[in-house]
Amino acid sequence: MITHPFPPLFDKNSKVLILGSFPSIKSREQKFFYGHPRNRFWRVTAAVFNSPVPRTIEEKTKFVLSSGLALWDVIASCDISGSSDSSIKNVTANDLSVILKNSAVRRIFVNGRAAEKYYNMFTKEKLGINAVCLPSTSPANAAWTFEKLVKAWSVIAEDF
Repeated sequence: MITHPFPPLFDKNSKVLILGSFPSIKSREQKFFYGHPRNRFWRVTAAVFNSPVPRTIEEKTKFVLSSGLALWDVIASCDISGSSDSSIKNVTANDLSVILKNSAVRRIFVNGRAAEKYYNMFTKEKLGINAVCLPSTSPANAAWTFEKLVKAWSVIAEDF
């Protein structure tokens, strides 16, 4: 059983929550979101907000908060082989109410089908909020080009 090793990223001004499934090995090592260098999350979201791509954890934190975003993962703990979402078993979900009670979040998006699956399974009914599934920014999702991802992910900036 592996426990999520870092807290959610949000502040009182966060309007849009983006949820992954569970952090990759690289993200767990860095103790920060989307740590694998080939994951396109930072490039895609920077393009959506017409911002430079953040490189350091400090830059990434500033970018997320200044963009009105919040980041977290659906899963608090699970059994997982490496970084493979398809191997996830014995899931315990994160309590998202701490974010919703302490921010302006009213829209939730999930990064890929695994996050959608576990959100719908463990969280949707508790919160009563539908999450919109966006195509995964993972390098494993090679069918989606960078340009297609940016177009699909542009929906996260519609409220700003």
